[in-house]
Amino acid sequence: MTKDAGLYEGLAPDLLLQAVTSAFDIALTVAPDLIVREATGMPHVAAAVSGWKGRPLLELFARDSRRKLESRLADGTAGPFHLELNHEPSSGVDLPVRYTLARMGGPGPMILLGRDLRPMAEVQQRLVEAQLALQRDHEAQREIETRYRVLMEANGAPIVIISTTTGRIIDANKAALEMIGASRGDLLDSPAAQEFEGRRRGEFLDALSRIALADTPSTLELTVRRTRKRIQVSPTLFRAAGDKLLLCRIDLTDDARAQNDELGHALGRLYQTGVDGLVFLDGDGIIKAANEAFLNLTDVPSPASMIGRSLGEFLSRGDVDLKVLLENVKRVGRLRHYATRLNTDFGGQIAVEMSATYLQDRGQSVVGLVIRDASAAEGMRLPVGPAGNEGLRNVMQLVGYSALKEIVAETTEIIEKMCIEAALELTGNNRAAAAELLSLSRQSLYVKLRKFGLLAKNGAE
Repeated sequence: MTKDAGLYEGLAPDLLLQAVTSAFDIALTVAPDLIVREATGMPHVAAAVSGWKGRPLLELFARDSRRKLESRLADGTAGPFHLELNHEPSSGVDLPVRYTLARMGGPGPMILLGRDLRPMAEVQQRLVEAQLALQRDHEAQREIETRYRVLMEANGAPIVIISTTTGRIIDANKAALEMIGASRGDLLDSPAAQEFEGRRRGEFLDALSRIALADTPSTLELTVRRTRKRIQVSPTLFRAAGDKLLLCRIDLTDDARAQNDELGHALGRLYQTGVDGLVFLDGDGIIKAANEAFLNLTDVPSPASMIGRSLGEFLSRGDVDLKVLLENVKRVGRLRHYATRLNTDFGGQIAVEMSATYLQDRGQSVVGLVIRDASAAEGMRLPVGPAGNEGLRNVMQLVGYSALKEIVAETTEIIEKMCIEAALELTGNNRAAAAELLSLSRQSLYVKLRKFGLLAKNGAE
């Protein structure tokens, strides 16, 4: 008993029981033999519940709820305890109920007080429906965004969307990125006026807005800051999410288009019919494109069998040659007169001279190569450096005065020095790359540089 139990001492037990049971939807008094002795209910279940008097308690519940109740009663817990049970439809009440079970002293009668869970179930159902509605809205939004992106990219015309409030670029399709010469990350949310020359922000937006609101369609001519292209912009004003936006369609001016078409046609013809091999590599040396002249140099039957292969497969020194080439062109930006040999697909070799240029294409590394057949001139090349020529003349003077074995021994150091000088020249005096090209350790290369007096020549790596 609690300290407030005295408050209820004056109440008759029947009155107290009636007051308690009236606060619940269903109230059952159950005898120790689990027969319902009394059953009352709220008006919406009173008619069905009145028929439960005298029936076994377990018959009133569905099978799974019956097992749950039997298990709880078997453990002998005096209570009170709570169970959520479902009634058997044949009992006249088909609803979920949360029951509070309590024994009235020892093995005496048991009281079951139940609350209808349908209002809670309805709330849960509404929450589930709201969640499903949000999910449908999310899927619909994703579908709309996908359609918008497909329409933007499928449109061949460059399109840029600009906010008139902030003056910043909200979106741009791939064609516009190529026209402006910027990556998506660099262009989005950047001030639109800074991408074009000679236009301040206020003047730029006012000019576009006036053209968009004019009765007769017109364009605004601008110069792209990055690519120096002369373009014309056709703006359309619309409103979305409380902001006024400008959809700008971009095109080259007539003069720029004619010049661009003429230049592109000339470059295309040079690529297809030029006498020198033209090759484009990615940053790892993988061939992305090659013209017919390069196919002729390497005896490769078709461009399809060339694309995707490493240029190192065609270089006589393999990946070492390719690494030296890429490192130097990335470091300096261009490389001229790089002499090497190309392997053909039929086991032959041909002397070539290459020039390389490092390019950037929308954030991607691209290396362009011009490869020229140098086999005719190879036999006429003089040894590298004046010291090498002097050494060879000294060796030739030994003929007739010394045995061939002694002449060969004398020639070894001269050739070794010439090879080191050639490697340094090929690598732009990069000693680490020269050591790798010669298959020497850096320590061994420094020893030989001191030996031949080349250590101080041309300074640092």
